[in-house]
Amino acid sequence: METAAAPDAAAEAPLPRPRRRRGRTTLLIAGAAALGVVAGVCAGFIVQADREPTALPPLSQPVLEQGKGEVEPLSAAQDRRVKTDGDLRKLLITRPKGAKDTAFAVDSDGWADLATYAAEYTRPGTTFNNLVDDEFRRAAMASWRVGESYNVEIALVQFRQESKAAASEWAENGEYWAEDEDDTRSWPIPGAEDNGTAYVHDTPEQEAGYLPMYTAEAYAWRGDICVEIQVYDSKPISKAKIMDLAQRQVGKL
Repeated sequence: METAAAPDAAAEAPLPRPRRRRGRTTLLIAGAAALGVVAGVCAGFIVQADREPTALPPLSQPVLEQGKGEVEPLSAAQDRRVKTDGDLRKLLITRPKGAKDTAFAVDSDGWADLATYAAEYTRPGTTFNNLVDDEFRRAAMASWRVGESYNVEIALVQFRQESKAAASEWAENGEYWAEDEDDTRSWPIPGAEDNGTAYVHDTPEQEAGYLPMYTAEAYAWRGDICVEIQVYDSKPISKAKIMDLAQRQVGKL
């Protein structure tokens, strides 16, 4: 009697759950740099105290004429705030035809509130507090799967930025951790005006019982929005794939 062929274990094995984003290490680096600046300023005051006083320039300065007439306001097409203050989900690139939902989708309506977005990190409690301090406003997210293992996740994270340039800080934090990975290649994102970088990690993550997981990611910022792109696959990911996603997403902002 014939027996049924054993199923291909590798074909049925799933991808492991992606390793999520990490903490704000760059803030510690920035803090150390700030302490260095303070120390330098103190040393400068000590040196200056031993020098002869320098005469100040006269207070009178030439009077500049004020322009006449009214300045024409920017059109809706020219004013970025008209676009970014609207429905942030409309600025996400659309998923390709035939793509399916991922196993790790955040929310079907495309929004991620503060708690939901913080849960994407390995230390959600700390991340939640950091997001509050950095004036988190809202996040729009999209994700999809093509085939059995190619997964894409994109987040547009918007900050109020009343006291700090948080969008650039969060993008730089993502870049810091991406560059910390071994066997990683990186390229600036065309059109991001030196405010974005794409990465491909050539060594996969391995976990018993799961397919190998290759990853690629990209980070950029424009104004008050930080762009985060994560790609996962059981096969190596090309530069062309992550760069296409990054360029198209930055272009929509």
